[in-house]
Amino acid sequence: MKHTHKRTKIVATLGPASAKKEMLLSMIKAGVNVCRLNFSHGSQEVHQQVINTIREINEQYKTHVGILADLQGPKIRIGMVQDGGINLINGTQIDITTRELIGNDKEIYITYDTFPNDVQANEIILLDDGKIQMRVISTNKKDTVTCEIVHGGILTSRKGVNLPNTKVSIPSLTDEDLSNLDLALKNDVEWIGMSFVRTADDIVQLKRIISQSGKTAKVIAKIEKPEAIDNIDAIIAVTDGVMVARGDLGVEMPMEQVPVLQKMIARKCREASKPVIVATQMLESMITTPRPTRAEVNDVANSVLDGADAVMLSGETSVGEFPLIVIETMSKIIKNIEETAYPYHTPKKLNVESPTYMADAVCGSAVYLSEKSSAVGIVSMTSSGYTAFEISSHRPKATTFIFTSNKTLLNSLSLLWGVRGFYYDKYVSTDESISDVNSILLSENLVEPGEVVINTASMPIEQKGKTNMIRVTVL
Repeated sequence: MKHTHKRTKIVATLGPASAKKEMLLSMIKAGVNVCRLNFSHGSQEVHQQVINTIREINEQYKTHVGILADLQGPKIRIGMVQDGGINLINGTQIDITTRELIGNDKEIYITYDTFPNDVQANEIILLDDGKIQMRVISTNKKDTVTCEIVHGGILTSRKGVNLPNTKVSIPSLTDEDLSNLDLALKNDVEWIGMSFVRTADDIVQLKRIISQSGKTAKVIAKIEKPEAIDNIDAIIAVTDGVMVARGDLGVEMPMEQVPVLQKMIARKCREASKPVIVATQMLESMITTPRPTRAEVNDVANSVLDGADAVMLSGETSVGEFPLIVIETMSKIIKNIEETAYPYHTPKKLNVESPTYMADAVCGSAVYLSEKSSAVGIVSMTSSGYTAFEISSHRPKATTFIFTSNKTLLNSLSLLWGVRGFYYDKYVSTDESISDVNSILLSENLVEPGEVVINTASMPIEQKGKTNMIRVTVL
């Protein structure tokens, strides 16, 4: 085939550096598949403008770029401190209080009302991504916690707080999250990122709100707390996708465990046919330089090899100096791995007890046939998207071409490994529809005469049931 197509997708966080239409269009052409809106920063008005720009590009250029609205969640921060920051010295004591004040070297304010009630003596408190460490000496269970500074440094305003040993009682969705969720759902955003997920119930609660709103947004569970690792199987079972959020995860847990956890989560998600995003500090140095470090290149490459559906950029594209070069760099790394070293057709066990076992078996057989016949494409028609998720999870070398009449689904599929989506609504007969979609691929020069594709569909096609048919087609 003449057309090269990267299978591992790129999620780019948008911000001041990338929100303008011309820049965003260039980034999409260079390889961006999903745009992330980080609701930890920016006003709702700014996010609305960005959503409008993405939709405008999709409409004008017939692209299917998805949107991931990433809710902040119960992020704990310290308040404002005196100008220039405060110098925390090892071995000294400091009070953390829930009474709002300007922090100094004697006391600082925390945005977590029940903090004095939730912490115990000897628990660890980490500030500013773990750069500063404290140990709890005592709490008055009302409004003040006295701590000893274990590893000090300069502390500036609004830094994040991590509590790796504490059972945090803040709800998973704050009032601010609910307001931002409302904005995202009004705009029919395809993916909602839920931060600091602890249990499967957190996901169920969010899904209930989405369902009651009459919307179809899918949920990404961000894994960044020890409780989430403890409950990982239950979380994967109820969510639509997962993000390995390595920033907070590497602070809340021993950082040396994160690489193994990344591999474990990627494997479990693939087995469950759920997309997985690997995120945080992937090309961090490119915020200020046009070339990545060799370690960063290795990190992106290894995340691709681990089986990530998508790799994500944060500050590199939202506030960095070289957003377009970052996307071009990441695309190059992905394509090189996929052309030289990718473990396609990774074995996958099917669950005989699953109610979807027969459809899963058909999808698995289509992937097997694509390997044995050296097919260039697996061409499927779907209304729910289930077939796309299932075929993608087998990691076939053949490109997965998905045709659907569901326009919202098209943008959702932009996150899935190896999937390319097309709008199609002429469901007349199985033979005619298969001939039709194959002709579309030929006319778009995505496949060539003489090449093999594997077609899957449901028969009778007009009922739009579960996939139950495979056909090998020589074009």
